[in-house]
Order: sequence, then structure tokens, then C-alpha cells
Amino acid sequence: MACSAQISNLNLLYPSVLGDVKHFFMTFGEHVVLHRKQLKMSQDDLAKKVGTSAPIIGRYERDEIKPSIETAKKIADELGVTVDYLLGGSANMVMDKKLMKRIEDIEALPAEDKDKVYYFIDMAITHNKTKKAFAK
Repeated sequence: MACSAQISNLNLLYPSVLGDVKHFFMTFGEHVVLHRKQLKMSQDDLAKKVGTSAPIIGRYERDEIKPSIETAKKIADELGVTVDYLLGGSANMVMDKKLMKRIEDIEALPAEDKDKVYYFIDMAITHNKTKKAFAK
């Protein structure tokens, strides 16, 4: 938790960077607490869904113990994030499982079809950015 004080100091110097940096330096337990609370889920709710007890979830959240790989995967699935994100390996997270499924489906397409999908995605993103730029 000493990391939290350093992050607060960073926020004073570089507030626009804090969002990405904060998530990157958080511990497994801090990530679990953050997302469990965002989902308005109690420790007991999460414990029941992953097949453990609330006191064990509390120990994970306080970083007193580490879960098995299987349990970490169950926790990540229930929180809608990747195990890599919970472990701090990625500042990016995919919280929408439908989006993750779509990405997997796109990756399975033949190269020509994949290029067409990417073209339309890029077009939609460009349109949205242009709309935002002119709205200011």
C-alpha cells in the first residue's frame, strides 16, 4: 500500500497520466477491491461465485496470500477483467465480455475479411473523433 502514497504524489504533478499509471502499479488485491466495489459486489458475493470464502477474498485483497491460477482466473472472470490485468501486467483491461468475444471472432476471420472489419472500425473511430473535435 506504500505505492498508493507515491501515486497520490504523482497525481499532483501529472494528473492526466494518473489513470494509466495508477492501474499499472496497483497490486492484485487492489485491483480486486477496485473492481469488486465498482460492481457493487461484497466479498461474500465474490467468494460464493469463485468457490471460496469471504475471509479468503479479504486476504487476497490485502495481498496477504495469492490465489491459485485457477482461482485468479475465476476472480478475473467474475470481475470482467483479464488475469493479466489483475496481476498488473497490463494497464489495459477488457471489461466487456461481448467485446472480447467479438475480438476473438475477428481474429479468426480470413485476412481479407479482417481487413474489411478493421477498415469499418477505423472509419467509425475517425468519425467519432471528428464529431468530438467539432463539438468543442
